[in-house]
Amino acid sequence: MTVRPTTAYIGIGANLGDARANVDDALARLAALPGGRLLRHSKHYRSAPIDSSGDDYVNAVACIETGLGAAALLAALHGIELAHGRERPYRNAPRTLDLDILLYGDEVIDTAALQVPHPRMHQRAFVLLPLLEIAPAVEIPGLGPALALAGAVAAQDITRLD
Repeated sequence: MTVRPTTAYIGIGANLGDARANVDDALARLAALPGGRLLRHSKHYRSAPIDSSGDDYVNAVACIETGLGAAALLAALHGIELAHGRERPYRNAPRTLDLDILLYGDEVIDTAALQVPHPRMHQRAFVLLPLLEIAPAVEIPGLGPALALAGAVAAQDITRLD
């Protein structure tokens, strides 16, 4: 379904294979999604895995304009993940690529398949810091300005790579 163009923020992470290359390829694929365009993206960040073991993650956040509805966008993101060999053996498993819809316009979505805003985005430095880099005034529906939430994640281990 095509909808009026909507600004969406996408969280990107990878910690298997060439994680940085996987993040860069995801950015290129986001730019090529039909009916949309990549508006901007953050620098790359390194963060430790949450609630699991494994290599550190490379993370970024992209801002896109899309004509896809939220469910269709989620399906497109899953297609990009599958192209990278993404498997989902258990929650927080290491992954070749992870793409999450963080924000979809100012919508609040709560279905079995999709929750927007992403329900844990305000608890994760690897989401908030790259998001604030590209959208310092962004508001998270139901939570308020993202900047006001950054202090709560300040102790988390995260490093900007470029």
